[in-house]
Amino acid sequence: MSEPLGLFGGTFDPVHFGHLRLAEEAIVHLGLGGVRWMPAGQPPHRGVPQVTAEQRLAMVRLATAGNERFAVDAGEVEAAAPSYTVHTLERLRAELGVTQPLVLLVGADAFAGMASWHRWRDIFALAHVAISHRPGFPVEASSLPHELATEFNDRRLSHAGDLKAMPGGGIVTFAMTQLAISATQIRKLLSNELSARYLLPDSVLDYIRTHSLYRNP
Repeated sequence: MSEPLGLFGGTFDPVHFGHLRLAEEAIVHLGLGGVRWMPAGQPPHRGVPQVTAEQRLAMVRLATAGNERFAVDAGEVEAAAPSYTVHTLERLRAELGVTQPLVLLVGADAFAGMASWHRWRDIFALAHVAISHRPGFPVEASSLPHELATEFNDRRLSHAGDLKAMPGGGIVTFAMTQLAISATQIRKLLSNELSARYLLPDSVLDYIRTHSLYRNP
């Protein structure tokens, strides 16, 4: 099997250095061959984003340009349907084959709510799940809903190196450097015409300014 491929989905509204650092550290901690970014077109678990899916896709492309280990997947943006993770994984399995190890990257908060996702149990048949958490605050089964805690205990892998031994089905965790940055914070700064510099790449900030994004109506 080839090196595991990380899959990083999200609204990226807008993409920022916290997202970029998570993807970079996932490569190092998990031994990934790279990370494929997958901006959501129609995110089913939140309200309609303030900017279009095409604009969010463009910002992700700008942010990831220059890193040869990053690639951008436009499939969810181009699909005329809600962006359910299980559907994206099925598409990628058909594209990449049944033996390629795939690793879905999620934050600890997102994983805690995974039991509410569409066909969430099927995700484990399609990919591994890697959960990022704050240093010193590991993911504990006792803090998870019962159904999810059972999956967490049964599928937990001892070492990240085990990810390449099978195409999916395992769960690993990794601590990542915490950057106190959020897309909500950035949108609030921009809507109040305050500086968001050094919270996201200059290329993304230039795009936001050029297209007058995130301003109050």
